[in-house]
Amino acid sequence: MNSDTPQAGSEGTEAVAAVIPFEWIGGESRVRALVERFYDLMDLEPGYAELRAAHGSDLGQARQKLFMFLCGWLGGPSYYTDQFGHPRLRARHMPFSIGIKERDQWVACMDQAMGETGVPADLRARLKESFMGTADWMRNKGV
Repeated sequence: MNSDTPQAGSEGTEAVAAVIPFEWIGGESRVRALVERFYDLMDLEPGYAELRAAHGSDLGQARQKLFMFLCGWLGGPSYYTDQFGHPRLRARHMPFSIGIKERDQWVACMDQAMGETGVPADLRARLKESFMGTADWMRNKGV
């Protein structure tokens, strides 16, 4: 077992498989750190300029909503659905122009944030794959 795999204790590999991503990432404080770094990088890195431009001048609401969403999506508290109902991700993002460039920038920014906040490598790879699938499904323009 490598250092990126949650410890199973005496229960064996079945216990590792049962660890939810929210616990594996480190709980609410680690999800908050991930979201904060994601939006900080979006502000700082020129390579995420199109992604940043799509978010308007104030990132406060976006930070809070992504934090709330990710907590529930990762298997933790359902803050987002409790407050806003079903996420309806595609419908809620339809007003924004999302193409391949925006998709790729979102995934790259999130991957960088996961790396910089110490998301375990195995979990990071799984999440990146899921994020790419969701981000690609959100595209509403060809390029």
